[in-house]
Amino acid sequence: MTEQSSMRTKSTEPDILIFAGTTEGRRLAEYAEEIGAACYVSTATEYGKEILGERPGIRVLSGRMDQEQIADFVVEKRIRLVIDATHPFACAVTENIRDACEGTGVRYVRCLREKGVTDVGNQMVMVDSVRQAVEYLKTTQGNILIATGSKELRLYTEIQGYKERCFARVLSTPESVKESAELGFQGRHLIAMQGPFSREMNLVLLRYADAAYFVTKESGKAGGFEEKLEAAHQAGAVPVVIGRPEESGESLERTKEILLEQLGETGEID
Repeated sequence: MTEQSSMRTKSTEPDILIFAGTTEGRRLAEYAEEIGAACYVSTATEYGKEILGERPGIRVLSGRMDQEQIADFVVEKRIRLVIDATHPFACAVTENIRDACEGTGVRYVRCLREKGVTDVGNQMVMVDSVRQAVEYLKTTQGNILIATGSKELRLYTEIQGYKERCFARVLSTPESVKESAELGFQGRHLIAMQGPFSREMNLVLLRYADAAYFVTKESGKAGGFEEKLEAAHQAGAVPVVIGRPEESGESLERTKEILLEQLGETGEID
């Protein structure tokens, strides 16, 4: 008997909360729908909510929550399992979710993103932060394609001639575009697009910017990291890679198993 045919939802009140906003979060929401596990899925923005769309048994929430708000929510909704599938670099968010779960006694599972390959035969500069990337880039010449988001884009304005040298690729949200433009990233130097991107698209943009350097985060397989490195190699651009923070947790496949186990514990499997 298959998983799909052996399950039915007997309760419409979710006791699972998934923090999404990533490819992994979307896949977990799709899997929860597939197995009939009613759950809440929280995204930081309305844009993230739109990407997930409406799904039977899935209640999508939008808006950032701090530690206290998360704790209040899990208590009020009697949540029994919280899955943190937020971005690998959203350290403060993960800390808030983990601390809220510890304070309320709710089970917490961190879903980790699979790391991408790094051996593509080209020179690479590894750094620990955007600040370190900027300090390195201050010593270089040539154009720079920045794909580290709008949150820390202000730091790149310290690079001499940044308005001419730097091209920023940010999310296509009004907030990101407005913040970037106010910093001086305007016209052809501001690219607003939703990823992840193929090797071909990365290559087109690198050539569009005539980039000698490509700044990116170690976004893992789901974030298109391998495609970024391949494109940089083909374009002759040096990848400046911000390494992800070390953390412990579960793989996407193991997290799916935990979802299935939770469904069994709530008596929703025949």
